[in-house]
Amino acid sequence: MSKYSKSEEFEFLLKSEKFLVDYEVVASLQEEGLTQEDFVEICTRLKRAPNRTELGMFGVMWSEHCCYRNSRPLLANFPTQGSRVLVGPGENAGVVDLGEGQRLAFKIESHNHPSALEPFQGAATGVGGILRDIFTMGARPIAVLNALRFGPLEDNHNIALLEGVVAGIAHYGNCVGVPTIGGEVSFDESYSGNPLVNAMALGLMETSEIVCSGAHGVGNSVIYVGSTTGRDGMGGASFASSELTNSSLDDRPAVQVGDPFLEKSLIEACLEVFKSGDVIAAQDMGAAGLTCSCSEMAAKGGVGIEIDLDLVPEREASMTPYEYLLSESQERMLFVVHPDSEEAVIKKFTRWGLRVKVVGKVLKENLVRVLHKNKIVAELPASALADDTPVNKHRLLTNPPDYIKKHWAWNENQLPAINIDGISVLSTNSLLQKLSWNEVTLKLLDNPTIASKQWIYSQYDYQVQNNTIIPPGSADASVIRLRPQESSVGCNLNRGIAAVVDCPNRWTYLDPERGSKAAVVEAARNLSCVGSQPLAVTDNLNFPSPETEVGYWQLAMACRGLSEACQIFETPVTGGNVSLYNETKLSNGTVNPIQPTPVVGMVGLIENLDNVCGLGWMHDTDSIWLLGIPLETSKSYDQRITLSATSYLEFIHGQVTGRPPEIDLQLELTVQKFLRKAIAKGFINSAHDLSDGGLAIALAECCISSDFGANCEIPNSNHRLDRLLFGEGGSRILITVSNDKLSEWEKFIEDNLRQVNDYLINKIGSVQSQQELVIKQNGKVIVNLQADKMKSTFNDSIYNKIHSRHSSSI
Repeated sequence: MSKYSKSEEFEFLLKSEKFLVDYEVVASLQEEGLTQEDFVEICTRLKRAPNRTELGMFGVMWSEHCCYRNSRPLLANFPTQGSRVLVGPGENAGVVDLGEGQRLAFKIESHNHPSALEPFQGAATGVGGILRDIFTMGARPIAVLNALRFGPLEDNHNIALLEGVVAGIAHYGNCVGVPTIGGEVSFDESYSGNPLVNAMALGLMETSEIVCSGAHGVGNSVIYVGSTTGRDGMGGASFASSELTNSSLDDRPAVQVGDPFLEKSLIEACLEVFKSGDVIAAQDMGAAGLTCSCSEMAAKGGVGIEIDLDLVPEREASMTPYEYLLSESQERMLFVVHPDSEEAVIKKFTRWGLRVKVVGKVLKENLVRVLHKNKIVAELPASALADDTPVNKHRLLTNPPDYIKKHWAWNENQLPAINIDGISVLSTNSLLQKLSWNEVTLKLLDNPTIASKQWIYSQYDYQVQNNTIIPPGSADASVIRLRPQESSVGCNLNRGIAAVVDCPNRWTYLDPERGSKAAVVEAARNLSCVGSQPLAVTDNLNFPSPETEVGYWQLAMACRGLSEACQIFETPVTGGNVSLYNETKLSNGTVNPIQPTPVVGMVGLIENLDNVCGLGWMHDTDSIWLLGIPLETSKSYDQRITLSATSYLEFIHGQVTGRPPEIDLQLELTVQKFLRKAIAKGFINSAHDLSDGGLAIALAECCISSDFGANCEIPNSNHRLDRLLFGEGGSRILITVSNDKLSEWEKFIEDNLRQVNDYLINKIGSVQSQQELVIKQNGKVIVNLQADKMKSTFNDSIYNKIHSRHSSSI
């Protein structure tokens, strides 16, 4: 340990004749997102001072976006290995074995900051980037999902962000010919000005050869393929690792511009070239562009790469080495090939109308050497850029922060009294307003976070490639057929993949550990509801600044929850993304952080598509069962279903408070295993988990998604009636069973569940041909809603809110 302070070391270095520091370079530290301590470290490693170009390279590679300098120690605790995992964290995408010669590549990435400034291009290039991560592994992209967050739709700026992001996702996905099959969208004031745009992609491969990114073979050629290099996207990685401010509009050049038609050619050309066996390594030029692709390929292969910028295809004149190396122009890739294969590879790419050029070679020394106009303009150790990067140390709070303690002190007794007819709540003008349970239910169905996302997904082509089994909004998870890519002769055409993205951001704000566990178990529950066996996870950790004690505590607790849940569910984390500094600094200096949003992307395997379940009722008179913790709980389960942290509490009472219910991971496993087995045996006609809004909203959603109604009875209880109707938690799922199978069904329950836990399944009603939802207690009707009213409220909510704002602004 040095006897000098960091500031003293910095001052000493500036005055040292040994380092010959350029003061113009030092003046650029803040611009590059680097600290004085970073500069001292760079000089110590190089045994000299960096030039301006080299400083820019360190700036992007040592950013949180590229090297996870704040989160790496936390990520190291994730379970990453499993019997099906073929490729885990560290490559462009994770890969799992599906059996029968098929493998699935999948990953999730964020494009939050770019989408805040240029929502259309920010979202579009987010889709393009995640697709490149997939086909760079040698997999054909087969599906895209997204997880989105916006501020309330009462603000025209938030509406503009929503419209731009959705249009960008639709444009890129539709043009490139990959279906956008699902996702999730929520709205909260904390995302105003800092929306979240997380894109997940899946790809199928049928070869034992997985294309990785580590270069090897001294003297092998480095080939540039794709679009030309321009000044768009300059410094995007550093930009993504800082908070948004009023001056962030000046960073619009850091937002890339995409071309989905060129990407389509790139997909086909890459998959064709990969089949030839000529490609040794491949890397997408995403964040940090040429700098990242060169340094990561060199570091992972334990070799070096030399690149000549004069050979790089450019679209703008007089570009500097700094601009070449930090440009994030889209649809570009770097390959390592044998010199003998150059001509064949170039010919294949040229046939697809792509720019292709040999721009460098593999070196023996583990460094990145950059040439420009016959001079060396940068020469840096590859490991210093990509592997041996700094880790920021943070103090972890030993106790929850004060804001958490205050929220956890809340209890249901603080709510107004209720009766069987409804509840009195404070209106916007602070007057008491009486709401019936019908009105409460409709009010929740009308909330954009709960309401149908039809306005959004109707803009996506979710049927392209003709493999989508369940369209968006029809089931708890998206399902696509595993159609063989090469030949279908002798192949099982009745297998599928289910995928979902999930995060209860309100829960993670109020308890990051429980909320993150809930993200994993709800994702697994959604997969189980369609009959899919959960396999693995990719995560996107969207958080505020880790440089505050509260921000780092939120991140650390969320990672702890994710790790434990993934371990218990045997769903290893194969990769993902960390997006920090998601907060907006206002002109008065106030910082508005987002709610912590650890998005879980999970994939599952379906062995028989004939048994896939949707959420809508299927047959008149089917019996409706509640699987999971019952409405009238025993004391041991008393706090597993609550009104704390619920949609009801927020959207009806205007309070985001309380502690989310505790999650029993073993009970979740029991419930989900039973459900999957019941679906496989053909007992289950429909399945839908209880999530936002609890039982009443889940029942309403099942009615809305079908041509039937439901008649249900809830038990007498010591608990509040609103807790029975709208409480959340409890590992609960609504399922329906045909009456002609009831005797077999009862035996199946006895053999597979009641011996484990006698409380976990109860009949609560039946499907009816009359299209209305009826919920009774002691024979008295509590909720009675016509299906047409529920459908119009639920399906038109987002459209109506957007267009009412447009109308009022004219």
